[in-house]
Amino acid sequence: MSIELSMLVPHVPSICHEETVPDFQKNMVKEMKTLSKRIYEIKPDVLVLVSCHWPSTFFHYVDCTPEHKGILTAIECPDLIHDVPYHYPGDEELANQLVQAGQDAGLQVKGFVDPYYVWDYGSVVPLRYLVPNQNIPVINLSVTLAASLEETNNWGQTIAKVLRESDKKCVFVSSGALSHNLVRGRENMPTVSEHAMDQQFIQFVMNKNYQAAYDMLPQYARLARVESGGRHLAMLFSMIEEEWEPKYWADGQSSGSWNALITFEKQSSKISAEQKESVQS
Repeated sequence: MSIELSMLVPHVPSICHEETVPDFQKNMVKEMKTLSKRIYEIKPDVLVLVSCHWPSTFFHYVDCTPEHKGILTAIECPDLIHDVPYHYPGDEELANQLVQAGQDAGLQVKGFVDPYYVWDYGSVVPLRYLVPNQNIPVINLSVTLAASLEETNNWGQTIAKVLRESDKKCVFVSSGALSHNLVRGRENMPTVSEHAMDQQFIQFVMNKNYQAAYDMLPQYARLARVESGGRHLAMLFSMIEEEWEPKYWADGQSSGSWNALITFEKQSSKISAEQKESVQS
């Protein structure tokens, strides 16, 4: 069918457990829970997620495992994220189609099936709010450090083509931050210069000037140390269609990084949802 919704989501460790979320990050959690209702309204057949905390060295990996089940303790922050269970269905058939399409396009793509592979917190944390019932199939993608932004965008375009031609309704999730020059103290904001670049990038996005936002990524990533070098954003841009409407839901700092919740949706779908809500009220 199509890609119904694409989004940039935060995954800061301190939002893993809702009861301990700091005040300055609570709005991100609140709006992810609101966005969850939109996802369930769409009734997607699959959710495809790229996580900045699954960094692969040389290959673009696709997790083709038919069932994702495990208990996560984050290596980076075991005090904040430990013994967190998750259990989501996968979509082995569609995942393998992505792998084959990537290889046919001449990209270094590999798929794998491993029931013992443990998800990273860039996957688990946002899904706890976006798909709390754990009942939507998920396909995970890595960010590949040997791949340029251009190659990553090309891989994203290949993925998008497969998803658009699929008979399934899809949601694409890019899990990662904007500026990401980390310092101790989760209450700390990015520097004035870093945040100015965040704001310019966001302005381009909200004005639907996606090409300008993509074009600023190399320097933005270098100067503000955008998470994963901006690769998750390069992939996200390949999913967005020109007529789609961006919506800015929430944002917040975390240890000097800036994190935003932004969605991109077809105008027709948005209108349909608003009309439905109006009729019900």
